[in-house]
Amino acid sequence: MSEISLLDSGRRTIDLELQAIADLAGRIDEHFCRACEIILACEGRVVVVGMGKSGHIANKIAATLASTGSPAFFVHPAEASHGDMGMITRKDVVLALSNSGNTTEIVTILPLIKRINIPLISITGNITSPLAEAADANLDVSVAQEACPLNLAPTSSTTAALVMGDALAIALLEKRGFTAEDFAFSHPGGALGKRLLLKVGDVMLTGAALPTVAPDTLLHEALLEITAKGLGMTTVVDARGQLAGIYTDGDLRRTLDQQRNLHSTRISEVMTTGGKTVTAEMLAAEAMRIMEDNSITSLVVVDPDLRPAGVVHLHDLIKAGLA
Repeated sequence: MSEISLLDSGRRTIDLELQAIADLAGRIDEHFCRACEIILACEGRVVVVGMGKSGHIANKIAATLASTGSPAFFVHPAEASHGDMGMITRKDVVLALSNSGNTTEIVTILPLIKRINIPLISITGNITSPLAEAADANLDVSVAQEACPLNLAPTSSTTAALVMGDALAIALLEKRGFTAEDFAFSHPGGALGKRLLLKVGDVMLTGAALPTVAPDTLLHEALLEITAKGLGMTTVVDARGQLAGIYTDGDLRRTLDQQRNLHSTRISEVMTTGGKTVTAEMLAAEAMRIMEDNSITSLVVVDPDLRPAGVVHLHDLIKAGLA
């Protein structure tokens, strides 16, 4: 094949699979809602089954469901006929994938699924197949054409099934009110886990490292505190120990533009009040987002009584692996 032919083939494949995905939007219907309702009512787990390429997709869907709040696992349908049916309980739901809807290994276990009287959801490309007709809810993923020029290798059909599985998982996630912190407990390792589990309290500077001055401090004295602590800012704390304001490098530039006298101006006259603050229990990733949204490099950490408990700096968040 010439280079041009290779490029044309790659582009044709993408176009065909894009069309297969686009066609799915019209299939998000009452069957999709019924599938969601079945899984939401499930007291056990979603048992996902599939053979061959559909089995690979089924494995991925099971993993996505499990990590987004719907406990799930994959069972090989051939192994189910040789003992693994014992992994399925009466509290579970079966989600079966088969493009033809006639896969022998899956059709063989349909009577067993019906016998233990558990809900069956199917993802098929044939709405009149034995699998689709046996299901309590069938999700139609039929495609006009496989991307394979022989129309044989599962390509567009497996892509459509994977996207339908993602649509199901995300609809369930949103209905459950699944949060980033919930997600973190399923992903504790690596950079993702660190981003989701790390709290502000884990990286904030406290004690002597926290720059602090009183409201009546003269500006030149406050600048000594800012310089000594090296964070480009200081907290301003009132007599009750509560945060009265902050003073940053940016405030200093504005003070100089106003030609204020550094030796006679008190910091209460030029400090910023009502600035952004965070709590120690907040996710560090959320603190980083606040910094990015407001173009600032540090945030004061306050306790429930609005007393400064520490300060978190952008550099510390980057060093912690959140960048």
